[in-house]
Amino acid sequence: MTRPFDVQEAIRRAKKIEWMFFDVDGVMTDGGLLYDHSGETIKRFHVLDGHGLKALKQAGLRVGILSGREHAATLARGRELGLDIIIQGAEDKGRAIDAVLAEHRISAERCGHMGDDIPDLAVFSRVGFAAAVPNAVDAVLRQAHWISMRQGGQGAVRDCCDFILEARG
Repeated sequence: MTRPFDVQEAIRRAKKIEWMFFDVDGVMTDGGLLYDHSGETIKRFHVLDGHGLKALKQAGLRVGILSGREHAATLARGRELGLDIIIQGAEDKGRAIDAVLAEHRISAERCGHMGDDIPDLAVFSRVGFAAAVPNAVDAVLRQAHWISMRQGGQGAVRDCCDFILEARG
């Protein structure tokens, strides 16, 4: 299968990043919403993704969640993994990433983001490395520097983490 992106360009960009952010619904999860008997939503995270996120942190990267929705499970998972930043309820993800960049004095070129839907495009246009899941909407796929072989919630985050680590040597 030919990749719809320039692999060498993706490697060049991934080598530079010091911070990596991940969307949750559709990236860290499969995007489905499960409701229990009381109407509460349930999220399912993939264990391999967690190991990938920890590996990024062990390699010295700062890792965060940037999600448009708020959910207790997202906070719990982020804390369990020791993530550096957990941003939820970000209606304007572009504004949210700008605030992080300013607060931590980070160059946007040194950041990456993995997303799957239109709200992620505001982040893609700012960061140096934009990653997507293969089942992302077409507009996201067109703007991505790199696209996972795995679907969201099925190891896509781990795939991305491994790519970044391999790019960095």
